[in-house]
Amino acid sequence: MFANSRTIVSAQSDVHDHLAARVARHLAEPFRKPIGEPSRRALATALERWQQAGGAPLILDAGCGVGESTLRLATAFPGHFVIGVDQSEKRLTAGKDWWESEMPPNFCWARADLVDVWRLLQAEAVPVRRHYVLYPNPWPKIGHFGRRWQGHAVFPALAACGDYLECRSNWQVYIDEFAQALTLVGRPAQTEAWHPTQAMTPFERKYAASGHGLWRCVSERSPG
Repeated sequence: MFANSRTIVSAQSDVHDHLAARVARHLAEPFRKPIGEPSRRALATALERWQQAGGAPLILDAGCGVGESTLRLATAFPGHFVIGVDQSEKRLTAGKDWWESEMPPNFCWARADLVDVWRLLQAEAVPVRRHYVLYPNPWPKIGHFGRRWQGHAVFPALAACGDYLECRSNWQVYIDEFAQALTLVGRPAQTEAWHPTQAMTPFERKYAASGHGLWRCVSERSPG
């Protein structure tokens, strides 16, 4: 039953017609939704942990789910500190018996709303070295475009986060949109088919086992 994930079906086969206009509007109009205090406190605690660990180059694992990607990033980048963020307490606090190695010392998890976290990081000019958005909900219906990160009002703050920014999905349209939205806010972006040698998340593992195509968008800029 593991390799049984359905492929994404959508009436949309290319970048959404309203992408450019939506991104332009979000760039022109400030996002006025108040920051949630639980998110503010959770991020402050996570950033304090980062500083206590010596302030190593920071990695943000946005929407980390059960946290496997956070642990893999912390293991792959031992000279960095990783903050994994997810809104679900259940996912973050679930048992980690699937992790067979010793827990790395250079990470923490934060239960918070990413819509708040991205804006706080931008407002406080927190220097994020690497930023990962792995397999976000694709919201494939045409009418749900505004729920995809590239169609959301928070996208300018998301795009401002990370000298290195990577997004992965099993829906090519999502990656093409994400890349085009990045270029619209002034970031270079490249897309490619993705063939991981080791899955970073349970979704990546399941999608690959189900025979789905995987894609990623990568954007790099000079640190600082």
